[in-house]
Amino acid sequence: MSTPPIEPSAYKEHRLHPLALRIMHWINAIAIFIMIGSGWKIYNDDVIFGFLHFPDSIVIGKWAQYGLQWHFFGMWIFVLNGLVYLSYGFATGRFRQRLFPISVREVLATAGDALRFRLSHDDLTHYNAVQKILYLGVMLIGILIVISGLALWKPVQFSELAGLFGSFQTIRLVHFLCMSAIVAFILIHVTLALLVPKSLVAMLTGGPVVNDGAAEIKATH
Repeated sequence: MSTPPIEPSAYKEHRLHPLALRIMHWINAIAIFIMIGSGWKIYNDDVIFGFLHFPDSIVIGKWAQYGLQWHFFGMWIFVLNGLVYLSYGFATGRFRQRLFPISVREVLATAGDALRFRLSHDDLTHYNAVQKILYLGVMLIGILIVISGLALWKPVQFSELAGLFGSFQTIRLVHFLCMSAIVAFILIHVTLALLVPKSLVAMLTGGPVVNDGAAEIKATH
């Protein structure tokens, strides 16, 4: 049975990045900035890798205790904002529309274009396979960094979570690696935003007007 056509009245036009999404994006950016800077201060007090020490000029918090206070402050913003963002993405269907489907063929083709520096970012309304994987990946890493952070913060109260990692040192390593992955994502994200300035402008203004009905038709063909 064929799918009945979508009536023009059913089309819903809106900005590429609705206001609620833009607010959550910039709140998340502030929270991550606070968490990374304060996390580096906490790390410096008990390093994992002897060769790595973050300069005092880029950490947040004069003393370790101040670093912890800033970290908890950023953590609650990150967690609460993240829960709202995930709920919004699922409830509005944005994740389904923007991040799926992902085909192996598309991933290989897009990766090849990226390696040859031929990756196009002109169409802001469409994510290529590499972008889809990056966004999905960073969301999963965000969940993992929260889980490992809770296990570090309250290893007794969250003993079930701590038990998933084995030792306390493993939890610290996982938390650190998640932070490193998020920093790498930010560097890529910011670089692409600088290479394609209209993507940054779109996150400030909302970007072009898109049509959900048209997107649905395109997705089914």
